[in-house]
Amino acid sequence: MKDTADTESADTERSTEAKGMDAGNAHNDIDPENGLRKNLKNRHIQLIALGGAIGTGLFYGSTESIKLAGPSILLAYLIGGLVIFLILRALGEMSTNDPRAGAFSYYAARYWHPRAGFISGWNYWANYILVSMVELSVVGTFVQYWFPQIPAWVSSAVFMVVITAANLLGVRAFGEFEFWFAIIKIAAVIAMVIVGLTLIFLAVPNSSGIIPGFSNLFTQQGGFFPHGFLSAQALHPADAAQASGPSPSGLIGFLDSFQFSGMLMALVVVMFSFGGTELIGIAAAEADDPGKSIPKATNEVVWRILAFYIAAPAVIMAVVPWQEIGRPDARGVVVSPFVQIFNTAGFSIAADILNFVCLTAVISVYNSGLYSNSRMLYSLSRQGNAPKYLGHVNKRGVPVASVLTSAAITAIAVVVVFLWPDFAFTYLLAIATFAAIINWSMIAVTQMKFRRYIGAREARKLTFKLPLARITPWIIISFMVLLYVLMWLNPSYRVAAIIGPVWAAVLFIASLITHPKGRDPAGPADRCADPAHSPQRETEAS
Repeated sequence: MKDTADTESADTERSTEAKGMDAGNAHNDIDPENGLRKNLKNRHIQLIALGGAIGTGLFYGSTESIKLAGPSILLAYLIGGLVIFLILRALGEMSTNDPRAGAFSYYAARYWHPRAGFISGWNYWANYILVSMVELSVVGTFVQYWFPQIPAWVSSAVFMVVITAANLLGVRAFGEFEFWFAIIKIAAVIAMVIVGLTLIFLAVPNSSGIIPGFSNLFTQQGGFFPHGFLSAQALHPADAAQASGPSPSGLIGFLDSFQFSGMLMALVVVMFSFGGTELIGIAAAEADDPGKSIPKATNEVVWRILAFYIAAPAVIMAVVPWQEIGRPDARGVVVSPFVQIFNTAGFSIAADILNFVCLTAVISVYNSGLYSNSRMLYSLSRQGNAPKYLGHVNKRGVPVASVLTSAAITAIAVVVVFLWPDFAFTYLLAIATFAAIINWSMIAVTQMKFRRYIGAREARKLTFKLPLARITPWIIISFMVLLYVLMWLNPSYRVAAIIGPVWAAVLFIASLITHPKGRDPAGPADRCADPAHSPQRETEAS
């Protein structure tokens, strides 16, 4: 298996180098090692990371988290943001030192074990296939808000074709799409904050007659911690039976006899709202100056995310008491907290504005998902963990086969959603939810393997370092364990807690089949890892 993988990797790189040399005279931005175009500017990297974490999770998901924690959701966002910051620093340390397509999958294969690279890469690929599936399937819902006569599947198909075509044009097109999608989302958040602050300044009463003010975060129904850090309320037997079935028993029956809430329970919702920020590491391979842009994006994007995720909910709860968020309006419809703010200000078109923003958000997620998945397949191919044809790039530096393969699989997944929505949303999305925990945990472990691989002397020379590198990965891993435990307490995430380990076992068994004996963890993930086997030198030697 080792010889086959190395041979395929060498063939892939020779092909890549040849393609890169064909366009070398016209394009000096092609990486001679992998054939990818280094066309992502600093502004692209910044907005890719920022836009990846600002989406429907903020515009609609904040309703669920506020109901669980009340004003203490602000503390949950702060804690979650700091953990994500540490994860990005761990990834950024490796990406800055050696920017590669596939990022954490490549690093896991190189510094840990080929099986680790297999598991990390395919887990991330499946994660974003399923996330893209969900996003594309709901595109039609937002389009039907204005054009109910258009079938949902038509909207999904149109946007899938458009975004796929954009990704085939090259990485610059992807970067521009993400830049402007992110601008739209950021503008919407800023507009809401400005409107909310205006209502607070003018002391305009809300629908309940309450005067807006930040003091409401501490004086309304239970204060800042209305449900504490973690609270459990015993349910009536009839309610428990409705949750678990007519005869609740065992662990699930016991858990369903309580309703859990509090700041810790909100952490589960909060963390998955931050998913997508790790795209920084994948984009590093196509950044024109990764040594500058990656550290800057890592250090700045988290604080910007925290500013949005803390400022926005704080203003919302200052204007609309937290216990009224998520309640049906006069029409019996549950609207976004953002719509509630605009409605309080008398903007009747608030729902239309937010519908447009959410439409761009879901399209942005698919755009990011297709990009990251194509690069992950490309990297897996170069590692010998995916078919050889996925490792080729065209003269634009685009792994066309990987883009089209990811788009095709996503299309099949969307068909599954339309045919069996309950199965898709219950079980497939559960895998995607747990996949994030696997991904973040493996980044932490890989960082420790990376430090051990390069040694203390080389570690001191790193230009971008993970703070407290000896203990920080363990903090990340411990936090992931906490998230898993909390998922059991939240009925919305319990399916993920049950199915997730099964998914992890499937990945591990598949890695054993692919690498029955594995190879030396110190060996290169692909021949580019060894300067002596760079494509350029191989070409010169031949």
